[in-house]
Amino acid sequence: MATLVRSVARNLMRKNLSPASTLHSHATSFGFKDVAEEDKSKMVGNVFTSVASNYDLMNDLMSGGLHRLWKDRLVSKLNPFPGMKHLDVAGGTGDVAFRILENIKNVKHRAIQDVLDDDLIEDTRIYVCDINPNMLGVGKKRAEERGFGRDKSLVWVEGDAEALSFEDNSMDGYTIAFGIRNVTHIERVLAEAYRVLKRGGRFLCLELSHVDIPVYKDLYDVYSFSVIPAVGELVTGDRESYQYLVESVRRFPPQEQFAKMIAEAGFQKVEYENLVGGVVAIHSALKF
Repeated sequence: MATLVRSVARNLMRKNLSPASTLHSHATSFGFKDVAEEDKSKMVGNVFTSVASNYDLMNDLMSGGLHRLWKDRLVSKLNPFPGMKHLDVAGGTGDVAFRILENIKNVKHRAIQDVLDDDLIEDTRIYVCDINPNMLGVGKKRAEERGFGRDKSLVWVEGDAEALSFEDNSMDGYTIAFGIRNVTHIERVLAEAYRVLKRGGRFLCLELSHVDIPVYKDLYDVYSFSVIPAVGELVTGDRESYQYLVESVRRFPPQEQFAKMIAEAGFQKVEYENLVGGVVAIHSALKF
């Protein structure tokens, strides 16, 4: 094990992947490779086209099912309410959107609400926006299986996080889970999130992040670079897509740097919560 840890560490060092060396390259990186900006979107699209049919299964296998708890935590921070207009970006398979809708329709929650809630629920709109039609196709199929197939509250939109089709000041909430590290320009995504949110609207981002605890970090590196790609190859026959996944996490800005980027986009009350020692982090902010 110690030899494997050292091997992974040496590989990272050879690629000059310290946080300081990567902060300025994320916009043109594809995993550990530097690519032309115009190529990245297509390359990421190919990854998600390849993994779409097994996306949720692999999330379960890679996280030991913990991604379900992380998404529950994300939605609890959102505090959904009947009648809200919400945008879930990079949400193709519907995992976050279903949780939001179920939360709003929860009987126990509604028992203490005004009788006008029925009308408000009819007005609720959860927009699931994803650039990849294959991921949206999986989400629509899952919606049918969950009984949401004809629910007007769910709206499926093929769109780019960097150039949203929604109007200014139109959304009460914005979520993006495990998606922002895949975009070409993080700053543009944050600017678009700020633009579409109403005053008082909440921004929430759930993303794989950086572990700083030394021994835990070494073990996490071994798991990431040795286990995840192997499992991906075994289950989906596609090792490269999951190699990209773990590499893209290392190229993503650390928690404090990402929080600073959110603030620079105009958001206030920027906070983040590390889960599982920083394996994932939830960043939250408000638009005033």
